[in-house]
Amino acid sequence: MAKIRIAQNATFNALVLIPIVGSTPEKVEFTFKYRDRAELAALFDEWNEKQGKARAALGDKPTWSEIVAVDTEQQAQQIKDLVVGWGFDDEYSDDNIVAFVKSCHGAAEAVVKAHEGAYSQARLGN
Repeated sequence: MAKIRIAQNATFNALVLIPIVGSTPEKVEFTFKYRDRAELAALFDEWNEKQGKARAALGDKPTWSEIVAVDTEQQAQQIKDLVVGWGFDDEYSDDNIVAFVKSCHGAAEAVVKAHEGAYSQARLGN
């Protein structure tokens, strides 16, 4: 009989397919923070609320630059909320998180998707 614990580890690792412009995506290992169901729900509620407020503050006719700035800020925050480390040669820091979001189109979405996928796999395994 396998021995499992009810309490989950504080972190877990998962591979993320990072989109590369003009090339195939690359797998990079990320270390994610574990959150229980209630904590995840609260986090997603917070993201939705912040995004709604940020978009509303832009007014009726925002420029592309304004939209990208708001999205970049939110995506960098999402990575900070989910990730505690990554497999890049570059140090995991606030500046590099922003650089990552700005340079790798779709990267934040890939990170969030991989995080959610790890939870989905855990549900399938139980």
